[in-house]
Amino acid sequence: MTRIDTIAATSTAPGPGAVAVLRMSGNAAHAIASGLIESGGLPGAGRSAVRWLRDPARGERLDQAVVTVYAGPRSYTGEDLVELSGHGGPLAPQLLLEACLAGGARLAEPGEFTRRAYLNGKLDLVQAEAVLDLVEGRSPALHRAALNHLDRRLSMRLTDLRARVVGLEALLVQHIDFPDEDEPPVPLERIIDAGAAVVADLEQLLATAPEGELLRDGAVTVLAGPPNSGKSTLFNALLGAERAIVTPVPGTTRDAIEARVAIGGYPFLLVDTAGIRSEADEVERMGIEVAERYLAGADLILLCMDPEDGVHDIALTDLVGSISAPVIPLLTKSDLRQSSGRSLPALAGLDGVLPPIDVSAHTGHGLDELVAALPRLVFSGLVTASADVVLLTRRRHRHGVNTALAEVRAFGQALADGVPAEVASTHLRPAETALEGLLGVIQQDEVLDAVFREFCIGK
Repeated sequence: MTRIDTIAATSTAPGPGAVAVLRMSGNAAHAIASGLIESGGLPGAGRSAVRWLRDPARGERLDQAVVTVYAGPRSYTGEDLVELSGHGGPLAPQLLLEACLAGGARLAEPGEFTRRAYLNGKLDLVQAEAVLDLVEGRSPALHRAALNHLDRRLSMRLTDLRARVVGLEALLVQHIDFPDEDEPPVPLERIIDAGAAVVADLEQLLATAPEGELLRDGAVTVLAGPPNSGKSTLFNALLGAERAIVTPVPGTTRDAIEARVAIGGYPFLLVDTAGIRSEADEVERMGIEVAERYLAGADLILLCMDPEDGVHDIALTDLVGSISAPVIPLLTKSDLRQSSGRSLPALAGLDGVLPPIDVSAHTGHGLDELVAALPRLVFSGLVTASADVVLLTRRRHRHGVNTALAEVRAFGQALADGVPAEVASTHLRPAETALEGLLGVIQQDEVLDAVFREFCIGK
């Protein structure tokens, strides 16, 4: 794809640093970079060289940088591209960028380098999304999934599924083209069986979506319980940092505190909430309402309890009984008890309530058991899967595969119900289109805008 304009941006994070990388991509990238070089000229394509850079307008030196030159289409964007690796800091990269803009480049929009790579056929849309996940990923599990996507493992799976849908269309054409034969070249049963096989594989891929999406968003894990039950202390212990205020006074936490953390290599969004009890003042009641909202949308509940107090408050027992997420009762402050307590009769028999764990945030007792349990509960399918398992990690992926699944399933059902093959075949093209849309074969501006606006400038 030919682009007229040249874009420029600093690709490394702003602020103090050893190196700052500035990128330029487009027809004039080489010429603009050449105009900045004081002596020695622009290196050849595929080469790097150390050069002094100056501002052509003022004749002042800007920096000494490593200049790396790429010629399209053999570059990240598929266009002529130059990377200037100079010194980091707040000023030097900004002055260099301003000189590039004065030379004829324009400031790149968020994600525009990767968007050009996609438009020029260097990446498909799934790979482009993987680039963002590599940049923003906070857990080893998401990092592995992103590398698999960048390596086209999901893309190849989608491409194969699309080819099989096209194969169904081809089989149907052979069946329809011989209507007067007693035994058409392709029996209807063979087409129905082939469609069922595609349905099974689409269902298998779709089943990875719930856990795959949590890799990006993090599993919402809410610490709940009565006041002064050790929630905030445990919250800090799991984070390894003092984020929540801890005092002996019940009801210290009046609002929800969020923090992201990788536990066992998987991402979690921990939420410390206000203590829940029936007897509460107006401000405390507002905090409890916030806690209830988090609990309603939680993926996992850590119910912090002092077993010596038990579960007596009707507000708390009613709430636990209404929660759909799994609940792990945590018998806190085990270092202050003479013996371990593993029984909470008020919770026995409630759906989703798991065996309790004795913990002490002060001594660390039980924390290893808890940390090992969390990924197994929320990411059970991924924990037992191989490292190269193919996942759907975005709602966009799930929607596209679900659409294709519904159409292929409807196609098979129509044939089984005796609907004429020509009519049943109308379900196949939408399925094919849904899979093409995931890969970006069909370019829809609103989809591209939604994908690339999440990127930072310079990527």
